[in-house]
Amino acid sequence: MCDFSSYGGPSDEWLALEATLPAPAAGLSIAERKAATNALRESVSAEAMKTLGPQLQIHTHTIPTRDGSRIQARSYRPLHTTGTTTTNPLPVYMHLHGGGFLFGTLSSEDAACARIAISTGVVVLNVDYRHTPEHVYPVAWNDTEDAFEWLHDNMSAVGGGGGGDAQRVVVGGISAGAYLGASLALQKHLGRVRVAGGSSRPAIAGLVLMIPSVVHIDCYAPQMAKLKGVEVSSWETCKDAPVLPRAVCSLFMDLLKVEGADVSDTRLNPGNASVEQVKGLPPTVFGVAGNDPLRDEGLLFAKMLTEAGVPTDVNLFQGVPHGFRRYGDALSECKRWDQVIENGIAWALSGPEATGVFEIKTE
Repeated sequence: MCDFSSYGGPSDEWLALEATLPAPAAGLSIAERKAATNALRESVSAEAMKTLGPQLQIHTHTIPTRDGSRIQARSYRPLHTTGTTTTNPLPVYMHLHGGGFLFGTLSSEDAACARIAISTGVVVLNVDYRHTPEHVYPVAWNDTEDAFEWLHDNMSAVGGGGGGDAQRVVVGGISAGAYLGASLALQKHLGRVRVAGGSSRPAIAGLVLMIPSVVHIDCYAPQMAKLKGVEVSSWETCKDAPVLPRAVCSLFMDLLKVEGADVSDTRLNPGNASVEQVKGLPPTVFGVAGNDPLRDEGLLFAKMLTEAGVPTDVNLFQGVPHGFRRYGDALSECKRWDQVIENGIAWALSGPEATGVFEIKTE
């Protein structure tokens, strides 16, 4: 039985920052909140791209979906110091953004994807899956699988230059995006990707799961059974945490409109998979926030993968809430966040061996 409650609570650095933050806007509709959040994220990203953009070759792509619609994606390929691109195929990092399945756009992710491409020397593919409330479950899951298929069908064209290397594809996501990434990896591993030819694709080389959600709110019983008690769970002790209190988690899940949620459905609940089902998953990097209702499900998933013989790299950001990376230089853990992703991609691509030791790194 597990107890991760010692990792909870705010740091002094967070408390000092929190005291300077404006109160959240009240009385906004879902549509107004979505528009305002996306506009802010796009503005911040656009400012950073003034410096980052010239270091990259950037292409926008259109991906057909199984329901006859289309989604967009964007690829970022790093330039050499001479301003030219290599003609060799590069590893690919498929990025799935966070935002509770409600927030996020293609352009809101430009800066995050650009930083990864520049720092790691890989091609990044930024997938703009469809969002609630207009699109409910399982649309985002289908879009993620369709984008993965499209990537493999268009590997030579991704990012320009020499394209991407199909044998070195790392899938990564943040929050809701990590949920989608974990689901994709597990479904592919189990041969359940619901697109023709999906099981014949090369194995995913690695996973990067940052502040992940991996279980639907209505399917939480198996998670609680692994803990010493509800009273020590992050779902209880962090229920009023800043940025993502439990009420907001519930809102995001409600907007998905999942009908008849099944605890054993591994597509909806990769965190409820068995040890046998996760054996053979690719090397997986975890970045978990300590003061976050989602903390325990991320750590429990990491622990299960470790015990199943999957190479894992588990990192905990103590004293900060879900989504803290938005505050940039104001929090020292933001620099470490970037390092976890960048070093994690390189680590996953290095073919690491499993240690069987569940180690939670806090620095």
